[in-house]
Amino acid sequence: MMQSNGVSRRGFLGVAAAAGLAVPSLVPSGTLAQPGKPAPSEKIRLALIGCGGMGRANLGACANQPDVVVVGACDPWKARREAVAAQFKDTCKPHPDYREVLDRKDVDAVIIASPPHWHALQAIQACEAGKDLYLQKPMTLHLGESLAVRNAVKKHRRISQIGTQIHASENYRRIVEMVQAGYLGKISVVRTFNVMNQGPEGVGTDPNTTPPPGLDWELWIGPGPMRPYNAILAANSYNHCSFMAYSGGWLPGMAPHIIDLPVWALGLGYPTQTSCTGGRFVIKDDGDAPDVQEVLWKYPDVTMTWMGMLANSYGFDLHGNPVPQRRLGIYFHGVDGTMYCNYGMYKVVPEGDRMKGREPPKPSIPPSPGHEREWLNSIKSREEPSCSVFYHVRVDVPLVLANLSLRLGRSIRFDPAKEQIVGDDEAARLAVPEYRAPWKFPKEYLA
Repeated sequence: MMQSNGVSRRGFLGVAAAAGLAVPSLVPSGTLAQPGKPAPSEKIRLALIGCGGMGRANLGACANQPDVVVVGACDPWKARREAVAAQFKDTCKPHPDYREVLDRKDVDAVIIASPPHWHALQAIQACEAGKDLYLQKPMTLHLGESLAVRNAVKKHRRISQIGTQIHASENYRRIVEMVQAGYLGKISVVRTFNVMNQGPEGVGTDPNTTPPPGLDWELWIGPGPMRPYNAILAANSYNHCSFMAYSGGWLPGMAPHIIDLPVWALGLGYPTQTSCTGGRFVIKDDGDAPDVQEVLWKYPDVTMTWMGMLANSYGFDLHGNPVPQRRLGIYFHGVDGTMYCNYGMYKVVPEGDRMKGREPPKPSIPPSPGHEREWLNSIKSREEPSCSVFYHVRVDVPLVLANLSLRLGRSIRFDPAKEQIVGDDEAARLAVPEYRAPWKFPKEYLA
């Protein structure tokens, strides 16, 4: 069994030479990683950890840039890593184990798009290895992980970006400008939702427990609880959301994109109280995630709610065509008007004539160069991108607290200043995960 805490000491055995890879003249890793100094103009050497659909999309957005070269692809599933390596065959080496990637001195940055139960450990170890990181959402699954990842990025002075690509949209920018300009008046309630209808069959069932050839199931499970192989679980990130231990369900699966907007627009910190209820009332499949989940977050002068549903896809004002499909939305309720919106649109409903004569603010937030491009720019400039862990921890913590509240069946009180759960020793204990041996959660990053 490989060592679980810290990067493997096997070292990188002359990867480029051994594989016969044609590697361009590139900036040395140590030079590129110098905090506070502009990086040279040479190419950023990038590796992908987790070669599923979302990871490959992120990698493609980076690989299209002229200052990027793809040098590594890692996945415990041989077919997946080799498919990526073949796409960049002149420069990219496949790896079954992410620690081999982190050992490489010729890797400057990594995209982490593994199943969510891996995110915290891989992100922390990437920081320890001196790699900048693009971490797919959800950032983490537990409060202890949220704070540890943030602290590791800070300690090792890494550049981080969380993969909430919708944050780069022009629509979100216009909404943020209106909210921050007071266009709706004082906002006291925000309501958010994500709904779909999987039917009672959910994602299905599969009795087969034999991993396919080329998949290291032990390594796929890693720090998560061991269970027999399940083809539905292993298939893709959509299916991951049906299995709580490996994804946290659809709340962390979709809400990072959705509550990002009110967190950004209202400048929300951490909630002081989180209440979550729900259950699995309709769906009978191989998963265990709730098909109904309702959350209430209390902030000092505003409340925010979440409604998640997997067995009905009614979308309120954003419903559109009356057929089952995934729908999502955000409602900002201000004293002068309500705005409802989703990824691509917004509409304002005034409170009588309270908005009469009021004009929306002119665009002021600069357009994004693209979520991945912004990260690449930050790697060179050493300036924080818009969705670094230092921002996104304010999106992540409400979600992990909500799932903890659901698990315990009671509200969770939180002290934002101390970043601690208040008055609930059991909740505080369960907020720090215990990984499956021999993997160890790096508690030193909570000190």
